[in-house]
Amino acid sequence: MKLTPIQMKDSLEIVLKAGLVPFIQGSPGIGKSDIVRSVANKYNLKVIDIRLSQCDPTEINGFPFHDGKRMDYLPPKQFPLQELDSIPSGYNGWLIFLDEFNSASIATQAAAYKLILDRMIGVYSIHKNAAIVCAGNTENDNAIVNDMSTAMQSRLIHLELKTNIKEWIDWANQNNIDNRIKAFLEFRPDLLHKFDSNHNDKTFATPRTWAFASKLIQGKENISEILPILYGTVSKGVTIEFNAFCNQYMNLPKIQDILASPDEISIDDNNMGVLYALAYMISCYFDETTIDKLLIFVKRLPPEFSVVCMKAAIRRNKELLQHASIKEWISEFAQEVM
Repeated sequence: MKLTPIQMKDSLEIVLKAGLVPFIQGSPGIGKSDIVRSVANKYNLKVIDIRLSQCDPTEINGFPFHDGKRMDYLPPKQFPLQELDSIPSGYNGWLIFLDEFNSASIATQAAAYKLILDRMIGVYSIHKNAAIVCAGNTENDNAIVNDMSTAMQSRLIHLELKTNIKEWIDWANQNNIDNRIKAFLEFRPDLLHKFDSNHNDKTFATPRTWAFASKLIQGKENISEILPILYGTVSKGVTIEFNAFCNQYMNLPKIQDILASPDEISIDDNNMGVLYALAYMISCYFDETTIDKLLIFVKRLPPEFSVVCMKAAIRRNKELLQHASIKEWISEFAQEVM
């Protein structure tokens, strides 16, 4: 069973509290690292990001040395050890994030056996206030993935991540993602993550690359001038569809006209793309001075788009929930809006 980002966070917490090591698998760019860091932030843990694919066995087992009589191993400094390290100021501990885990060589994976199961580096114990999380791509992603031995498989709790448009929109509303992207992906949720291991484009659409695209188009009313850059961000085919949607966005009624005549501006109820674009555009303009007039217009939208608009507006500004007109409106749609 594949897990949504929220389900994955909940599952990680359960596994870590049990003192076990989770292994998150998922396609490139769908948010594995962000989820791990959000769990670390929740519990105030300092993240130690180790790309296992770039390590060799000595970076796990320690570096060999001798004292003139016998050989020993110096433990790597990157791992917090019970015998040697104190909890860093301002934190409750560490989260050791072993990313690109199944892209590591078989020898490096084998060197991690003791770390994963026994929480030890040589003769040293990993600090009791340190959690360990592993992550990597799936075998079908056409990424660098090496076979994992059955010995390693049985040391991990395996969890697979999938995208979820509703959860991504919630995240996007909190992370300054451009409204045109949010509106477009509500309209075409299948393009949030469009991955084909045999694709001919240089890249593909993922939550990560959509976040890149948002940075590229911020402040640009017309994105046509940067289409080649977007081709190299979310792929050419997806960019062509997104550009067509943005052209519709540019031709929406002006907010000044809506505020002047909220009960007269025409609405094309048959164009889903325009309705998504309109709902997100209007959501940006709710404040104390515009609420009443905008609500007149919003109530004229088909109910599902009225909800899309108000959810976006409320997530942008929680204080709207205190306004009497908003309270009256959401009494009809409480379950959908909250």
